[in-house]
Amino acid sequence: MAVDFDLTIIGGGVIGLACARALADQYSVLLVERHPLWGSETSSRNSEVIHAGLYYPSGSLKERLCIRGRELLYDYCTQHNIPHRRIGKLIVSPSADNPALDTLYKKGTALGIPLRRLDETGVARQAPGIRAQAALFSPETGIIDSHEYMQQLARDAEQSGALLMRHTELSAGSPCDQGIALTLNTSDGPFELTTQCVVNAAGLSSHDVAKRLNSPLPLPRLHYCRGHYYSYQSKTPFQHLVYPMPEPGLAGLGIHATLDLGGQVRFGPDTEFLSQQTQDYQIPPSSKARFIDAIQRYFPALDPNALQPAYAGIRPKLSGAGDPTQDFQLKREKIGAHGEILHLLGIESPGLTSSLALAEEVAVRLSKKT
Repeated sequence: MAVDFDLTIIGGGVIGLACARALADQYSVLLVERHPLWGSETSSRNSEVIHAGLYYPSGSLKERLCIRGRELLYDYCTQHNIPHRRIGKLIVSPSADNPALDTLYKKGTALGIPLRRLDETGVARQAPGIRAQAALFSPETGIIDSHEYMQQLARDAEQSGALLMRHTELSAGSPCDQGIALTLNTSDGPFELTTQCVVNAAGLSSHDVAKRLNSPLPLPRLHYCRGHYYSYQSKTPFQHLVYPMPEPGLAGLGIHATLDLGGQVRFGPDTEFLSQQTQDYQIPPSSKARFIDAIQRYFPALDPNALQPAYAGIRPKLSGAGDPTQDFQLKREKIGAHGEILHLLGIESPGLTSSLALAEEVAVRLSKKT
């Protein structure tokens, strides 16, 4: 009996859609997403920033795929008229002599990332109203309409022959003669199919998907890290994104100021590790005081009354509170005689920036025999 699909991708966020687009020219591809909209979880609850690639451990997938992905993403946005702006970012320091800022500058320069150092006078000229004794300016940082981006990825994948199904959830999977037999639940009821390979791009649900596929592979623990965002209902001097120095261990990039494509300022995210793996997007009222304190360090004119809760997102991290940051992990395993699974794990920031490059990486790895 012939296999129904060469590849089945579980998860219709930005990573799953980018993989479907990259793979549909070579394979018969099915992508399933349980929600009615693409990217309803992590992909639509983030800062929508195109990162330059400064922060990540040397030689890591995060570093390599972010730098490559940034170039691909800007080109893709230009080609398809996806709203975006190369707006630039200031990384601000409260002291003129900051070894961590020096280290970032040297690292970025070695990677070929354009950076400009600013003293207090330079900061005042570049970003009036921002308090900092020193800063780095990253002109390659940008912002993007991630929803338009995902819609374009979906269109490209379908035009290349991929079948994309929403309102569809993986129920179970098991080895069979053709590879892997999958049972999917849809709005029209359950149905079964066979596939040679499953790409697990389920983000926050990646470990649950692995269990439903009866994967025997030991996977690293997944930590749910919630970040809150506040909108700002007042005028600001921001023309660029403004970031404090990253948190120790790169748990987060600090409560930063970002702009959307309409010029509206929002602040966030913070980092709150959840004790249970529940998708709870509430913003606790107690977080506002923490935001005010963090923002006023670099934006002293902040009006606390103009700061309003906006939304929250949850990052699928492979490191817990206080642990060193972990890299993206791509784990491949054989299932039965003819099936295989490629798990994409811990795809947090810079996942959006890296998405096209990560899809390239997936295509390369799948082209190699196990």
